[in-house]
Amino acid sequence: MTTPAPSAVAELLKPITWFAPMWAFACGVVSSGVALETRWLVILAGIVLAGPLVCAASQAVNDWYDRHVDAINEPNRPIPSGRIPGRWGLYIAIFWSALSFAVAFLLGPVVLLAGVIGLALAWAYSAPPIRLKQNGWWGNGAVALSYEGLPWFTGAAIMAAAFPDWRIVIVALLYSLGAHGIMTLNDFKSVEGDRREGVDSLPVLLGVDRAARLACYVMAAPQILVIALLFAWGAPWHGLAVVGLLAAQLGLMRRLVASPRERAAWYNATGTTLYVAGMLVTAFALRGL
Repeated sequence: MTTPAPSAVAELLKPITWFAPMWAFACGVVSSGVALETRWLVILAGIVLAGPLVCAASQAVNDWYDRHVDAINEPNRPIPSGRIPGRWGLYIAIFWSALSFAVAFLLGPVVLLAGVIGLALAWAYSAPPIRLKQNGWWGNGAVALSYEGLPWFTGAAIMAAAFPDWRIVIVALLYSLGAHGIMTLNDFKSVEGDRREGVDSLPVLLGVDRAARLACYVMAAPQILVIALLFAWGAPWHGLAVVGLLAAQLGLMRRLVASPRERAAWYNATGTTLYVAGMLVTAFALRGL
């Protein structure tokens, strides 16, 4: 049996996508308020779990079950191009999921729970019969929670060795909700293939222009709630910093909605950077409470 080249496997696991959950995990670590120097090995293990393991497993699962759509939208990807031959894509997805489960198990019951939820969402998102990605509302929500809320929760839980403070959980959920809009922007590049394969992404369901406006509302609204909470919790300077970051995002959103398909990738490199910067500012605010 032909085996895939390591470079093709690395491309399948998409290291560039690991940044989001690793960043959210770091925000969870910071927000916990626990001294970092006391937990370095556990922090390193958690970073590996969030990015190179659980996120990478989700990428392999998605590419395997999306291979027919990718053959239309992105035929040069490892599976449709044949660089990951036969059923190797499925085998890699199963192995990486099992490895992720094993590491989560070693990090304790709370982290194991978060890891199992993340892996379950990864498979439910892509694999039939559930295949959450068939509907943009559910699919984007699953990815947003996996990329933002669960890693943030996991980082805080690892540091505290217990269930995190309720304020951390609320903020993690709010940033997950905002990330639903970021996931919508990622769907603009595959509208034709999604439509032909019956994938009801939000750009397919609503049209590109309406989906772009909705994504902006969904990204902005949770940040407004975070700002209000920071002021209520006695962190006004951090709240003002998030106000400034949100104001800059709103300026960029005006350009995005004017030409969403052409500027979705541009916004992900600019506006989304400001969004995740606000996450870290909020994490430092929680650390000081």
